[in-house]
Amino acid sequence: MLTLGVIADLHIGPRALHEGKLRKLSDQAGALTAGFAERMRLQIQPELIVNLGDVVQDEGPEEDLARYQEGLALLGGAGGELLNVAGNHDLINLDGATLRRSWSLSRDGPLHRALDRGGIHFVVLYTHERTGRDVRLGDDQLAWLEADLSRNELPAVVLMHHPAADQDLRGNRWFEGRSHVCLVEERGRLRDILRADGRTFLVLNGHAHWNHLAVIDGIPYVTLQSLVENIQEDAPGVAAATHGVVRIDDRWTAIEVAGAQPARYQFERR
Repeated sequence: MLTLGVIADLHIGPRALHEGKLRKLSDQAGALTAGFAERMRLQIQPELIVNLGDVVQDEGPEEDLARYQEGLALLGGAGGELLNVAGNHDLINLDGATLRRSWSLSRDGPLHRALDRGGIHFVVLYTHERTGRDVRLGDDQLAWLEADLSRNELPAVVLMHHPAADQDLRGNRWFEGRSHVCLVEERGRLRDILRADGRTFLVLNGHAHWNHLAVIDGIPYVTLQSLVENIQEDAPGVAAATHGVVRIDDRWTAIEVAGAQPARYQFERR
């Protein structure tokens, strides 16, 4: 069995309002991340820790670099190998070379990549948000993905920041009426590639700040809620403290969504 600890949208920084209401308890992110890391290390002991992006709240270049490094250091205390996904907030004041160095990779290279761990092929995609316009993967990355999967013979998991499943965003505090900056523009093409390949059995993402599950062509697309989302309507606020535990064996994938709004999903591997 391979076990993953998964976390999304830490937004380390000052607490944030949206449309006049307290929505992100970002000032609690450090303590919440430390609590996640402690649970992983002492109770779950996962082989991999997956950071689905948006570690920072985009205050400024110096602040973001310090907070990004703080976030990765806290996640490093969880005990498993850390896999990082680039989020849109991470790249407002930082660049790709800075993120790669923070991930202990060479500064030159793309933010998408693939690696094999525990008999699973992990594909990390980079969803690029053009501010206020759309969210894209781009033709080159889709071509790279198709070529990478054609060479792969292992069951595959895809990790990304923005959702690739169609979602009804009514009631979403952040993205109702704004699907163009929530959902990946080429999501249909991406799903066609994954369906045609036939080895991908799970897609994980963050960004939408709520928990969501869609099963499309037999593949579960799971959105994990933000760690710091305020589950109350305004101040004083209660943080969601959301994180996931994914357990994968030869037959089943089981996902525990922990926190203030827990859920559990289980899928038979095809």
